[in-house]
Amino acid sequence: MKQDKMYLINKIFNNETIRTIWDKEKEKYYISVIDIVSVVSESKDGRKYWNKLKQRLKEEGNELVTICHQLKLKSSDGKYYNTDVCDIQGMFRIIESIPSKNAEPIKQWLAKLGSERIDEIFDPSIPVKRAIDIYRAKGYDEEWIIKRIKGIQDRKKLTNIWKDNGVTEEVEYAILTNEIYKEWSGMTAKEYKVHKGLRKESLRDNMTDIEVALADLGEIATRELAKKHKPCGLKQNKEVAKMGGHAAKVARDDIEKNLNETVISKDNLLPYEYVDDNIMLENK
Repeated sequence: MKQDKMYLINKIFNNETIRTIWDKEKEKYYISVIDIVSVVSESKDGRKYWNKLKQRLKEEGNELVTICHQLKLKSSDGKYYNTDVCDIQGMFRIIESIPSKNAEPIKQWLAKLGSERIDEIFDPSIPVKRAIDIYRAKGYDEEWIIKRIKGIQDRKKLTNIWKDNGVTEEVEYAILTNEIYKEWSGMTAKEYKVHKGLRKESLRDNMTDIEVALADLGEIATRELAKKHKPCGLKQNKEVAKMGGHAAKVARDDIEKNLNETVISKDNLLPYEYVDDNIMLENK
């Protein structure tokens, strides 16, 4: 299983975090066995419970153990460890081997998890509607949400052009995006997030109107230039990405000249307050 072909997701069941991975190639979820076993068994040490259960299943010659794979998942200490995962169908079978009153609720939750993704495949508007609801809940106004959804559509058009031009990997998309950002802002996307004091939050979700406009201009210009020049592969597309970013840089320079101040802001659209993890541990 190639982990770079998967999206890491956290799902919540009764306030418990279930580490979940979506495999975009196989179009199925893989779920942390330890997390599910912990909830079903109500064990304080889900890892220990699973190890004992796994050993018993092996001794009985049960094939359940063979359906598990290992992926690197983030643990509570912030580090990544190889962790047993399996798909929803396999998880149902594992749950059946654990006597617990929690078995039925977790099975219903798993069934809903699977059906959600199937529903989205038949009706792509579902995740869009969910995204809009999340943005509303976070406090964004309707005008901003409309612009953000359009920006997502424009971004998709750009990655489609890159794909047509021989760039297909997510890591390559990130490299090209950084070329655009560096050209007009002087920073990579990661450096830009550090500048704004962001951690996991979306950079684009926390830009000012002018910053968003410049980011959009850089990507739209790159898209149109790539359509015109038809660069092939990462190296040639990087040159075109710089050209697109330069178009946004020209616009930025003109705006700053008239404003007599920088438009690269440290401010975020929404306020964030971080608590140091070490302090939280000490308080506990």
